[in-house]
Amino acid sequence: MSADAASIAAVDKRAPVRRQQVRVPMRLVSSAAYSDVALSVYVKVKALGLRPEGCQAKSSTIASYLGMSPASVERGMTQLRRPGPDGVVELVSDRRTLPGGTGTSALRTVRTMTRREAFVWLPVAAAEDLTPRQLRAYALIAFAQARGIALTEAELAAGLRHHSGRKAGQPISVTAASAVVDEVEATRWMTVQRRAGAQGRHQYIAHDIAPEARPDGGCVAIAVDAEAAGTSGSQEWASSQVGEGSGSPVGEGSLANKESPRTDSPNDERAFLSPAVGEVPVVEGARAVENPAYAAARTEADAGLALRAGGNNQPSPSKPETEKRSSRGGGSPRASYDGPQLAMRPHIYAVLEPVHLLLERVHSDFVVRQIAREVGRQLREGTDADRLHHRLTARFAKVMLSKIRDPGRWLLGVALPRWGCGYQDCEAGVLWSTGKDCEVCAEIVQDKAAARRRAQRIEQGLCLEHGTRPGSAGRCADCVLDDAMRNPAPVPAPREPEGPPRGSCGDCGARIIVVGRALEDGLCKLCREEAAALGAAVVATPAAAPAGQETCSDRDGTAPCGRKALPSRSVCGVHRVQELAGEVA
Repeated sequence: MSADAASIAAVDKRAPVRRQQVRVPMRLVSSAAYSDVALSVYVKVKALGLRPEGCQAKSSTIASYLGMSPASVERGMTQLRRPGPDGVVELVSDRRTLPGGTGTSALRTVRTMTRREAFVWLPVAAAEDLTPRQLRAYALIAFAQARGIALTEAELAAGLRHHSGRKAGQPISVTAASAVVDEVEATRWMTVQRRAGAQGRHQYIAHDIAPEARPDGGCVAIAVDAEAAGTSGSQEWASSQVGEGSGSPVGEGSLANKESPRTDSPNDERAFLSPAVGEVPVVEGARAVENPAYAAARTEADAGLALRAGGNNQPSPSKPETEKRSSRGGGSPRASYDGPQLAMRPHIYAVLEPVHLLLERVHSDFVVRQIAREVGRQLREGTDADRLHHRLTARFAKVMLSKIRDPGRWLLGVALPRWGCGYQDCEAGVLWSTGKDCEVCAEIVQDKAAARRRAQRIEQGLCLEHGTRPGSAGRCADCVLDDAMRNPAPVPAPREPEGPPRGSCGDCGARIIVVGRALEDGLCKLCREEAAALGAAVVATPAAAPAGQETCSDRDGTAPCGRKALPSRSVCGVHRVQELAGEVA
């Protein structure tokens, strides 16, 4: 027995290990509709509800377990009993009365989670040791660790919110989130490997057993010893690495990269851990992934479902070992897989020829199997082998080999997926059959560019159409000009002047008011008087005007005037006006 195993066993002999865990829906952790107190109350109520009699504890009793006030517990239960933003009620409380009429504590039950719902496993002891805000931060870190997400302090701060005051509902600052992380690390429920991740990020390791159940040295000692054991090969487990899928150094074995809704509760120590659905475990040797030191400690301190996390009650019923590990036909217990190693079909291997260098660097048989299945799926759905071969060649040529940190993830997430629109013949904006640009993708690119330009102009307060600064009326000069060009102002119709009718003098052409004598002769006053004077002169000297003269005797410049002469005059009206103008001058 190693020193770590001996110290763990020694701790288990001193006090029972509090290792009970409950499955908590992520909607409680990520939603801003629930306060931090509601999460702590949910964990404790669900843990108490796993007992045969259910959760019958009073609010004051639950408050004493969590180290809160009864008013805080009641406030958390009130939020859980009300429908959330999506209409889901997490907690149902049934009031009860004894036959004698005396009331008793309510029976509280939580809703049954769906199979496809996101969740996170939280230790009940963590809800007792940590404050509500610390527990929420621990839940976010545990969920990110289970999903292989490299969590940053900014992302952690976005999940922790203010629940009172003027900033209610807003995320806390990064500085406050860093202080919460330091507090959780001080309680030894989490280990922070500072600047150990990619791009200088911190790596968070959430522990699933109580701090008092660990050997001397705390969380840091476990992480360091696990890393040393992984390099030397003296132990069968190593410290958890972000995104690699390996388990934490508490004997849980190898974890999957993705959470499965069918995963059994980790509290049921006697439950059979089946492999992935439809998968046959491919291993290099017939060796169980089990920590013998932890297995010995687990047999000495059986984790039960208790009123307190470290108590001792009856475990959940499970099938006998022989019945669970027997085959479907009722034969002998199933042995570990030691059959042939993973093999790939020749036509799939030929398609992957451009990335054979990366395929050799994928050390996980599970990931290699997923790559082969993705290639086979695309070939069955009608993708040409030449097209898939060209896709891998083109995408591998655009990236440097040193930039690919995870070959398996790059092959599954970057190299193999088809990029383009819904048209199956489209390959990254180019039609594979013709080699022409895809019109649908071009329209999508234009729409996205227009949406980005529109959002940028809205943010800057500019005109959405022209991108210019609007005026005081809220419209820019270009918009006003466009409206004037599209809708020109109507030309007003000429109006007739009010009053008596107007006309032109029949002699000189001047504008006159047609009233009185003008209605009879159509002449202005001057022309009428002149006509009267000329008439008198004609009567006195009838030979003044030659008889039979019809055209004007004056000249227009050098040419003779061809206009008709006025009655009793030898000139036309135009030249007569000129004569009158000369006489007046």
